[in-house]
Order: sequence, then C-alpha cells, then structure tokens
Amino acid sequence: MWTTQLEVSEELGIAQSVISRLWQRFQDDGNVSKCYSTGRPRVTTPNEDRYLAVTAKRNRRSTASDLSRQLSSATGTTVSRQTVYRRLGHIGL
Repeated sequence: MWTTQLEVSEELGIAQSVISRLWQRFQDDGNVSKCYSTGRPRVTTPNEDRYLAVTAKRNRRSTASDLSRQLSSATGTTVSRQTVYRRLGHIGL
C-alpha cells in the first residue's frame, strides 16, 4: 500500500511542498540530509575559472598576476595571483 505525499504531510503536520522537495532530493541523490559546506566560499564562479583556463591557454606566457588583472577587467571579480595559480593548478595548467 502506497501513501501519498498529501497523506504524509497531513500526518506529520507539515506542508506538502516540504514532502515533495524531500522526496525529489531523495530520488536525485539517495539522501535527504541538508548539505552543509565548510570553509570559506569560493571567490570565483565556475565560469570565471573557465575564463582563466581559456585565457591562460591562449597566451601561455601570461603570469598569474596578468591573468588576475584580465579577470578583474573582464568580470569585475578581483582575485589574488595565488588564487589564479591554484585555479590553474587544479585543472592541470
């Protein structure tokens, strides 16, 4: 016998949308626990990381400082040369 989301929500006294969201999360990754991230949030987005990679590949002689300045002028995101160095190292450049 199957129980509907509406029946579960009424039984628990919570909104049906909560049950729906939890069920969807369970179907997606087999887990319903909330993902807590630790540490400092990343400064760059995945798109900005790709921009750094493409720019570095186009001009292999660019330094991390040059790439940092180019990213800042293109996207407005200011990052240190160490951050650029780490991002490029992470993707194997």
